[in-house]
Amino acid sequence: MPWVNQEMCIGCGICVEECPVGAISIPDEKATIDDEECIRCGRCHDVCPEEAVRHDSERIPLEIEANLEWTRNLLGHFETKKEKQGLVERMKKLFIKERKVAEQTVERLEELKSTF
Repeated sequence: MPWVNQEMCIGCGICVEECPVGAISIPDEKATIDDEECIRCGRCHDVCPEEAVRHDSERIPLEIEANLEWTRNLLGHFETKKEKQGLVERMKKLFIKERKVAEQTVERLEELKSTF
């Protein structure tokens, strides 16, 4: 999923013009991509003269930190070490499930790709 590095964007509008589904706008002099509308064609990434349109893989460290912060905040609702350890184990199960969903989705996408 593409995203716009707001510090790099100069608001030139080239990505807006090139987006085939109108998923990009410039609300505050910087481009933003509507995740719900984006069809992941990559055109915005290809045309950005400032390379401000970035790839999701760059966000992995930030997403990991967000997950850890979420877990830390949830830990505040528990008092004992046992309760906190239980939460950590449940969170691990949640992320393992999400990994399985992602892996199986990738497998199915490969199957889908072979149909055309």
